[in-house]
Amino acid sequence: SSGINAEYGIDSVPTCLFYLNKHLKETVAGLNVPKIAKTVERLVAECGVVPEQAPAAEDLNARMTRLTNMDVCVAFIKGTPQAPRCKFTRALMDLFSSYDVEFSYFDILSDSVIREGLKEFGEWPTYPQVWLEGELLGGLDIMKELDDNKAMATTLPIKQTLETRLKNLINSHKIMLFMKGNRDEPRCGFSKTTVAILSECNAEYQTFDILSDDVVRQGLKTYSEWPTYPQLYVNGELIGGLDIIREMHESGELSDIIK
Repeated sequence: SSGINAEYGIDSVPTCLFYLNKHLKETVAGLNVPKIAKTVERLVAECGVVPEQAPAAEDLNARMTRLTNMDVCVAFIKGTPQAPRCKFTRALMDLFSSYDVEFSYFDILSDSVIREGLKEFGEWPTYPQVWLEGELLGGLDIMKELDDNKAMATTLPIKQTLETRLKNLINSHKIMLFMKGNRDEPRCGFSKTTVAILSECNAEYQTFDILSDDVVRQGLKTYSEWPTYPQLYVNGELIGGLDIIREMHESGELSDIIK
């Protein structure tokens, strides 16, 4: 109003009035941005207030590197595996499900910065994107090619069933001993005696500590139909527990088997 203009000597619009502790400290006529900024800086310093610094945002490339390496296999998709939000994501999830692929995911619709940044970061303009060990593998078309070439299971990490895992463990060495502890530190008398017998036979063998993995510990009992430990396997076949190992050692049969 004309009264305010007269009171403060305002003769142009806009005019900025700066107060500090209820006292007029500065008047800046017109939209003089540099002068306004300097005035604010000076008044802030005068009142002893240090502007709070916003936390530095994580470098975008560093963030994308972290996301693409958050698991062996990472899928950048629209939506979630349970609720895909585009037909391409749905097709990829169906393909992953058919092979039981083990993966983590990131919903690119939840973060537009990542959605746009990853296109340049991976030099791939579309979604979904599949990353393997921190490297871009490709999109849906590449996954379909792997499927057509029967290469999905050998390229991507596949979830192992317990039976498959047990088979792999049993066959990981010609002679496998499933015991409590390890050959250097047996953690029960039966395991200690078994290790001693195998050492007498100069056997080259590997051990698995069943106390370190309760899933294997319980699962192997069912798989082998043998309820106790230790368990000795040669060429993937169960030999037995300590009683049988001791009998075979005394008869000389054990040395023949493990040669």
